Formats: sequence, structure tokens, C-alpha cells
Amino acid sequence: MKRVLSRVVLASGLVLGMSAMSPVLAADAAGPAKPDAAKGAQLYDQGDNARGVVACASCHGAAGNSTVPANPNLSAQSHEYIYKQLVEFKPKDGAKEALRKGADGAPSVMAAMAGPLTDADMRNVALYLSQQKLTAPATSTNEKLVDRGQKIWRAGIPERNVPACAGCHSPNGAGIPAQFPRLGGQFPSYIEDQLKLFRAGHRANGPMMSQIADRMNDADIKAVSDYAAGLR
Repeated sequence: MKRVLSRVVLASGLVLGMSAMSPVLAADAAGPAKPDAAKGAQLYDQGDNARGVVACASCHGAAGNSTVPANPNLSAQSHEYIYKQLVEFKPKDGAKEALRKGADGAPSVMAAMAGPLTDADMRNVALYLSQQKLTAPATSTNEKLVDRGQKIWRAGIPERNVPACAGCHSPNGAGIPAQFPRLGGQFPSYIEDQLKLFRAGHRANGPMMSQIADRMNDADIKAVSDYAAGLR
């Protein structure tokens, strides 16, 4: 009788234990919590001194509208794309370097900024920025480059197997959410720098772009970067 009773108690304990754990397991299975744009806005505008998080607005401007060409416009980008980039400024588990590096392969300035951010922080900020309007877009700066830039954007460079940029970034430069970024209204010098980083292998988070940029010379890159900036 004692053995039967002990088995009943043990079985009951296991059931209770599993019942207590099930909400946790269910939460893990559900994936990350839904992003919170309000929390993202607060972190973007104010940062978090206690955690060493610098306010994103100090570099990228109000609501993601930058006034400094070295710091890209972030408003109106898809939240999936922004989140992906923030993640890739950090080294992956077990890796020594991040996929996105800066000039000459040195750590990107963003590595230090993204370092203190949690996964939730990155998702929240990304969602907030995706909901903002690009109110101060950059534009083309060199009329002499228009024809060359337009040709590359619309038709690519067939003789070097460079595809049309419009195929992925859309004819008006709006991009394809979750896949390819908005380039219309982005600073031409920033686009140019990124293409060169892809070409040099320092920005290794887009293998397809590395291959494409490798087939482009400096004149190609400058022309298409300037053209893309003027798209709306």
C-alpha cells in the first residue's frame, strides 16, 4: 500500500512540475514578444544611460531623418531590414568579427552602439523607424552622372553581368520590405561607401551584393549611387 501511495505522490509531483513549466515552454515556442514601437521611440530618442545605450537620434536625426551624410536615413526602412542590420553589427556566437565591418575591415562605429542592445531593443527600435516618414530625403548632386546612373539602375551592366538595381530595390528606389532596403532619398556618399565595403568584403552580410559590387568600378558605383539618391 505504501508503495502504491508513493507512486501516486511521485506521479502527481511530475504532473504538477510539468504543469508549472508548460507556460514557459509555451512562451519559448511562441518566439520573441511582439515589438513595441513606443518603447523603440523612447530608446531611439533618449537612449538608456544605465545600460550604456546611446540615443540613436544623436546620429540619425529626429525620427530617422539624418542631417549628416555619414549617418544614413533610417526612416521608412522595413523593420525586418533594420533589425537584421543591427544584429549583424554584433559578432555571432562563437565568431570573432561581425559580418558588418567598417573601412579597411576595422570594426564599424555601429558595433559599439549595437553592443548593449538586447534583441527586444533592436526589434522595438526597428519597428518604430519603419513607421516614420522620410521627411528630409537626400537627392542627386551631379547632373553629369544621371545618364550613366539611370542606365545601371534600369538595365544593369550586361557585359559585366551586373543586374539592374531596380530589380531588387524597385524602380522608384523604395526597396522590397524584409528583403532589400530603400535607397531612394539615401545620401549618395553613404550608398557609395556601402557598395565599396561590399566590394572589398568588409561588409559581408550580403553575399549577392558583394558579387555585384565586385563587377563595378568606382565610376559605376558613384553614378548609380547618385542616381539612387534622387529616386522617389
